[in-house]
Amino acid sequence: MSTALRSCLAVLVAAGGLVGASSVLAQGSASGSLVCDGVQQNKQACLREKGAAQQEARRGGLSSPDAATLQANALARCNRQPPEDRAACEARVLGTGQTNVTGSVLGGGVIRTTVVPVPAR
Repeated sequence: MSTALRSCLAVLVAAGGLVGASSVLAQGSASGSLVCDGVQQNKQACLREKGAAQQEARRGGLSSPDAATLQANALARCNRQPPEDRAACEARVLGTGQTNVTGSVLGGGVIRTTVVPVPAR
């Protein structure tokens, strides 16, 4: 698997914004439906990644982690935050409170925003 494809898949899976990204990529690539139009991405890089995904799909090397695994990974990343920021990180990951999700992976990332009222002192 090419380094670029592996990196892209790692980012997609780590972000948790696109559940099953690797299987979608494998299915899209295997059927030839991955569009490399050069408008929203570099055409040569897209074609290389498409070929690498097709090859890896034929070898059975692409898998999709389940939603529970993705959530556990995201919560584990919250543990690396400073103690005062952990609760807010977990709220964003779990989608609790007033959490909004915007953006896309293709657009540069999925942004999770949680509004937390802070009492006046």
